[in-house]
Amino acid sequence: MALTVVELGLWIIYSLYGCDIRSLCWNADGKSGGDAADLFKKSTENLQFKQYNEALNNLNAALEADPTLSEAYQRRASVLRQLCRYEESEKNYKKFLELKPGVSSAEKELSQLLQAQSALESAFIHFDSGDFSKALEFVEKVVLVFSPACSKAKLLKVKLLLALKDYSGAISETGYVLKEEENNLDALLLRGRAYYYLADHDVAIRHYQKGLRLDPEHTELKKAYFGLKKLLKMTKSAEDNVEKGKLRVGVEDFRAALALDPNHIAHNVHLHLGLCKVLVKLGRGKDALDSCTEVLNIDEEFVEALVQRGEAKLLTEDWEGAVEDLKAAAQKSPQDMSIREALMKAEKALKMSKRKDWYKILEVSKTASISEIKRAYKKLALQWHPDKNVENREEAEAKFREIAAAYEVLGDEEKRVRFDRGEDIEDMGMGGGGGGGFNPFGAGGQQFSFHFEGGFPGGGFGGPGGFHFG
Repeated sequence: MALTVVELGLWIIYSLYGCDIRSLCWNADGKSGGDAADLFKKSTENLQFKQYNEALNNLNAALEADPTLSEAYQRRASVLRQLCRYEESEKNYKKFLELKPGVSSAEKELSQLLQAQSALESAFIHFDSGDFSKALEFVEKVVLVFSPACSKAKLLKVKLLLALKDYSGAISETGYVLKEEENNLDALLLRGRAYYYLADHDVAIRHYQKGLRLDPEHTELKKAYFGLKKLLKMTKSAEDNVEKGKLRVGVEDFRAALALDPNHIAHNVHLHLGLCKVLVKLGRGKDALDSCTEVLNIDEEFVEALVQRGEAKLLTEDWEGAVEDLKAAAQKSPQDMSIREALMKAEKALKMSKRKDWYKILEVSKTASISEIKRAYKKLALQWHPDKNVENREEAEAKFREIAAAYEVLGDEEKRVRFDRGEDIEDMGMGGGGGGGFNPFGAGGQQFSFHFEGGFPGGGFGGPGGFHFG
């Protein structure tokens, strides 16, 4: 077909912009294709501002005006690939390659599309199986490289960061999504969860509330919002009951709050500590020990948890463990006098634990009267008299010395008071089981008479009023 001067001029103009004269200058019926060219140009401007939907609208309109505009197919394919609308994108690449076979750039982009599509499928498979690190690798290194505008991949990345407990990273990523689409409900939900797991509950609630204003019936947003409100209410109830002195009720509230979300570590660490402190006050050392250990499993540097676990160990008579915890706490907070006092108490308890327990030896309580102590002594002295234990005389002699030493302390009011205070008393007792001090058997095997007031019931050994050891 011959060209007029005007048509030749148009051909030159469009050629300068790399346009196909038959597709841009006129359609098959000879009508001008200027509208398609303008729409194509507008799509270029849209993409400069990452206005992907607007770009698609203009490209759709351009192709409707001129179905032979091959460049529009390639560009539309590229936009759809970036949005991870892979099936649509593939069709457009193939259409372009039908019109322009062998264009290497299009073939390369089509290959990238298939890689991204496969990587996204793999990422979801790994996510479902719990291999979050591998899934994140597919998303970051493949999908978002070839499909940087893929909202599905961006939200999956946030879910993976949450699963990996990278809450700050999740907040950053959702920030990018919300900057592009401020009312994205999934992004609001996930960002709220990230703040929730950082125990920044006020900010989490604001995100949930914004999402619910947009969609009051959104199931996941409702679940997250009311779940958080319930947790905060239960936590406050526990703290209020403890403050009012209702310790047992407080214990139940703390446990109920912990059961709501075992994965909320940033908040649960304080719930475990609160529970431990209440259990210590109730004297339930073993239970308190478990709760404080939960705190230290989360944060081994938590000084208050070390102190409370030290107190719990005192209750369970783990004297050495108590000293160890309180010493560690004192090293971390050397200026805290209350910790130093608790450490001194534990060290004193440890020291006392290594002394002989005279009450235990005489088998009496610490509140026993002097007459009860005397009766216990007479009974045990008779039971362990060496002459009555010929077959195990050596053991009996040692036991008898111990019984006599216990009576020397507990039978003397002044010594008993000092012993109860935990004082160190030189030569307290009758030799303490064999080392120095009083020997009830005398020296060199000489006879020793041990007298009880009124003698043993029914008479004694060695004559009335006493019994003799030779």
